Amino acid sequence: MSKRISAKLTYTDRAEILEAINLIKTKMPFLTNMTAEERKSLNKMGDRSQAFVTKALEVARQNPDILPRSFDLEEMRLDIELFEALYPIVAAFAQLEGMLDDTYKLVGSEAYTAALKVYNYAKASGDEAGLAPAIEELGQRFARRQKKEKPQPAAV
Repeated sequence: MSKRISAKLTYTDRAEILEAINLIKTKMPFLTNMTAEERKSLNKMGDRSQAFVTKALEVARQNPDILPRSFDLEEMRLDIELFEALYPIVAAFAQLEGMLDDTYKLVGSEAYTAALKVYNYAKASGDEAGLAPAIEELGQRFARRQKKEKPQPAAV
């Protein structure tokens, strides 16, 4: 694979990006974290469910007398409104996350491939260049872990 990325992210740019992320968190103080179990237990709203939810809101608005007093119609409306407002942001972040993840993996792969070449060049040069300690240290990356031998029971 040829070199696909040659770029530098300056400390200043990185700091500004992190500040922008913090600004997003500040502008969206309602963001939450859930456990895997919580995520799994949620009712999921997809494209087909969205039409159902919108229709249910309309039914509730036109027929408030069918709802118990404890039902918060305004909260339902706010949830739907926020869901719809978040959609383009979620889509943009999903695309950005995919690009960021792909870039991170590609740059890591390119760096690792270059490191493998350095290791192979160093091994080819061998002791002539006085690289034995460095080669040994680099080679530890490929050393297989020895399985601990099970102690043999004492002879009776």
